[in-house]
Amino acid sequence: MEYRLHGSAADARRRADLLCIDQTVEAADHVIPSGAILDQLLGRVIQLEAITPESHRAVISFPVELLDGTMSALLHMIIGMAGLQGQIRVTDLSLPDAVASRWTRPRYGSRGLRDLLRVPRRPLICAVLKPLGYSPQQLAELAHEFALGEVDLIKDDQSLRDHPFCRFDERIALCAEAIAKASRQTGKRCLYAPHISGPWPSLVEQAAKAMQAGAGALLLCPGLTGFDAVASLAQLSSLSLPLLAHPDFLGSHYVTPDSGIAPAVLFGLLPRLAGADITIYPTYGLNYPISEEDCRQIAAACRRALDGCPSILPTAAGRMTASRIREMVTLYGSDIVFILGSDLRRGPTPIRSACLDFRRLVEAETCSSP
Repeated sequence: MEYRLHGSAADARRRADLLCIDQTVEAADHVIPSGAILDQLLGRVIQLEAITPESHRAVISFPVELLDGTMSALLHMIIGMAGLQGQIRVTDLSLPDAVASRWTRPRYGSRGLRDLLRVPRRPLICAVLKPLGYSPQQLAELAHEFALGEVDLIKDDQSLRDHPFCRFDERIALCAEAIAKASRQTGKRCLYAPHISGPWPSLVEQAAKAMQAGAGALLLCPGLTGFDAVASLAQLSSLSLPLLAHPDFLGSHYVTPDSGIAPAVLFGLLPRLAGADITIYPTYGLNYPISEEDCRQIAAACRRALDGCPSILPTAAGRMTASRIREMVTLYGSDIVFILGSDLRRGPTPIRSACLDFRRLVEAETCSSP
């Protein structure tokens, strides 16, 4: 694991040594007996170097015997107790191939999702059903217009749950039906991803209902449900839907630059290891503390070699406008999903036409890019 430790050289050494203990056996020195526990189960500082006088890079090796293939064990090891301290930031994690193979793999990944949608090259486009407060009928009408605009995916907003004014069962049935009707008219595939949430029994029940209603994907918030819930759904043999991971409730892990988890790990590696096929996060240049370099590194984490684990799709999200298409394609290439939010509906252009215009611009930019 790689960390950024803030403070003097002495502070960095102290924090690195504590990481070796607190992220493994978590016990005071006088409690740890000599022998196997001391020799085999503690972390080891492999490298500690100064970046600035008050910032240091530490590489720490942890015993793989403490990992059991669950996301919770991995999260505990990399920053479980350290997350309570501050001044410590996870900047990267690397797993040996034999260990990485224990984790869930994305069911589809970027290539499988493209094959499913029959979109071999250009960036994918995903529209969002909002605002909260619409009835199921209103959301279905909106979904129908999006699908006639030939977007590839339509997802629920993460705020949509099972509200008295918008019941989950009715919403997914009407939206799935509306999208299927539009797809028959356009001849283009479009996947509907309803938001599922709550404790594990509810997640399984909602996932089954969504699939039965005709949903083509699922949206989850790992910060709310847990990364292991995403992994468990990705492993269900009865569930064959792509998974979209949303960053709701994860922000506090990355917004402070000297602690928490770097975006490349939080939004790139962790969703991928949990089995998500698409990872959603805010892009740079908006009112979020995320940089262009952060986004570049997230994309790299989504694609880097990982024991045959399929690459997944990063996103350009957060009030995305047509004026930023070239900028995003230049940064990410064509393996990206554009998330179209409220800005698509700002002007007088009808939703269907606005979606078609956005798609044409994406196709033109992809064809012109090297």
